[in-house]
Formats: sequence, structure tokens, C-alpha cells
Amino acid sequence: MKVTWHARTEKLRHGTSVPRRALVMVSTIVITTLTAAPLSALSSRDSHLAPPPLFGVGVARCTFVDHSRAALNYSATPYRVLAGGRRLVTEIRYPIQLRPGEPAETDGAPPLPQTGGYPMVVFAHGYDVTPDTYAALMDAWVRQGFVVVAPFFPDESASEVAAQHGANTEGDLANEPGDITFVTTSVLAASADESTNCHIVSGLVDPSQIALAGHSDGAEAVGMLAYDQGDDPQGDNFASLRSGIPYRAVILLSGAEETTQSYADEASRPDLLVVQSLADQCNPMRFGVQIYDSIHQSNKWFLELQSAHHLPPFDGVDSAAFGVVAATTVRFLQMSLQGDVTTTGLAAVGNQRPSIARMFVGAPGPSMTNVKPLKESCGPN
Repeated sequence: MKVTWHARTEKLRHGTSVPRRALVMVSTIVITTLTAAPLSALSSRDSHLAPPPLFGVGVARCTFVDHSRAALNYSATPYRVLAGGRRLVTEIRYPIQLRPGEPAETDGAPPLPQTGGYPMVVFAHGYDVTPDTYAALMDAWVRQGFVVVAPFFPDESASEVAAQHGANTEGDLANEPGDITFVTTSVLAASADESTNCHIVSGLVDPSQIALAGHSDGAEAVGMLAYDQGDDPQGDNFASLRSGIPYRAVILLSGAEETTQSYADEASRPDLLVVQSLADQCNPMRFGVQIYDSIHQSNKWFLELQSAHHLPPFDGVDSAAFGVVAATTVRFLQMSLQGDVTTTGLAAVGNQRPSIARMFVGAPGPSMTNVKPLKESCGPN
């Protein structure tokens, strides 16, 4: 959902005293397993788009607590600083041995070791949902050999929204670029340290192969972290936040740009994939085009969905659109993180079903000239 921070930012900077981020991040880690219902989203008609699975999917959760910064609680008026650090329950999906006939997901299963570790995708969920909402898409990535790390954002995840009894907690988005940074560095540290309490990721991640991805508010948070040239509402510079993450790819699913600040391509020029639908009433097409056009580099791709809505292409409800999104994002990750250029090109994958989606490469992106205006609504769509 599109959120503008300008008024909120001014209030925070001039009316609330917020300590700047500490130079050293300190974390507390707890690991649990979980139960997540397997999700099979591809119909037989669309399954030809997806490559055959190479791995099964293991699922676990680790909790990371960031004591280094003063996060703001946007469910309170006036906004107040949360005490006790920022607690981030994080879902981790990872490759396991593929055994036909076993469940699509296995809680707490032992990871399948790989020399050097697996590429990692850090995923940011949207408002009033959870990472499990996107299980089908994240599992599609894991089955092709990627570790997926997805924090539950305090005040934006479904259970936290419900607990606030109608309070508008969407301003928590302001904290999320910092959350993404903290979780990424915490998982990398856990992967490098066998003594960590988050033992499930020990030796599991290749620190040189990292992608950032997000949907809706999560895509906005990822876009800010990756491309925003200014400061977040807490006074932390986005360039400083992202400097510690060697990410090589960015995926923005139905996202938007923070219009009060300037966006530009990062010096490292990570590959960029934007996915947006002409029929999305929550984050209309122009938002995706805007951020795509702001990034002036050739290594960018725009997947334009023809008739899908805001969430169904990413949670599997719209199986046709989901099939294209899953296949395209898998191919994008293989190309960007693993350097795989030997198989079908990304544009060819995105254009396999022109009635469902079409792919733009580089500039220019999609034209808004003939796009019909939609009534903006973030209800069921």
C-alpha cells in the first residue's frame, strides 16, 4: 500500500528526539521450528513455466533482537521510542534433500550442505500479512537452490495489526529498511559462526550472493534501502544502511517510490526486476514505472502483468500470473546471483505468455500513455 512519509518525517525530525543508529549492531537470537501449510499454486497448465525442483524445502524461525537503535512505535500517538530493542522473528526457508512423496515443506529438517553455501534472498512482506502469505513464491525459489530469509515486521504483520484494534500501524514501514539490514547481517553472521543459536543457517549462506526482494510495503522498504539517496525518518542515511550489504539483485513486486526523496542507481548497480500489474488498484502501475524510470542503468527488467491484482500473482491465488512471476523471478535470481546465462534468457521467460505478462528490458520501460486510470483501493484485490 502506498504511504507518504513527508508530514510524519517532519514531525519526527523536529518534534521527537531519536538517537542515531549505533555503529555496532548487537543481537539476541532464538530458534524455533514452525508449522506452515504447504501451498501448491501452479495449475497443470502453468507448471511448464517452472523448472523442475532440485531441492525440498525446510522451514524454521530464528529471532534476532537489535539493541543498537531506537525504533519508533507508530501505533502510539504521539509516536514513542520502543524500549528493549527491535525484536524480529524471522522465517528461514532453505534447501533440503528432495524426496518424492514427502510434504512440500518440512519443519526443522536438516539443511542439505553445499560447499560455499547457497545464494540468499532477503524478503520483505507487505502490510497486514506475514511471510507465510508468500509461501508458494518463496518455496519456488528454495526449490531452485536459494535460501530465503523473511522477517515478520513489528506492527505491520497480520497478528500485530489485529492486536492494535484499529490503530494505523503502517508507519512502521519507516523502521523496515533498518530491519532488513539488521536481519541480513545477523543471518550472515550466523552462517559464518557454528556456535550461533541460529544453528539452522550455519554454513548455509554464500555471503557474496545476496538479493533483496519485497512486495507492496515490503517492496517500498526494499526500494528505499537499495536506491534512496536521503535519510530515513530516524535520521539514518540509506546509503550507510545499505553499505554493509553486498547485494547483487533487487526484486520489487507491486511497490512504490517514496516521492519526497530522490532515488538513483547505486554505484554497484545491482540487477533490478520490477513486477507491476495494469489492474493493480492498491499500488497502481504508475508507481512501478516511476521507480523503474528513476534507476538509470541498462541491467533492469520490468515485468508488466496484464490483468492480475495486487496480491494474487504472489500468493498463488492467480495461478496463471503466479506461474509467470515464479518462473521469471527464479530465472532472474539464477542470472543475477549464480551467473547462469546458459539457458533461456530472462526476457524470453517473461514473454512466454503475452496474454498474462510482457517483459521490458532496460530503457524505456512501459508507457503510461494508454493506461486507464483505476480507482485506488487496497481492499480485497
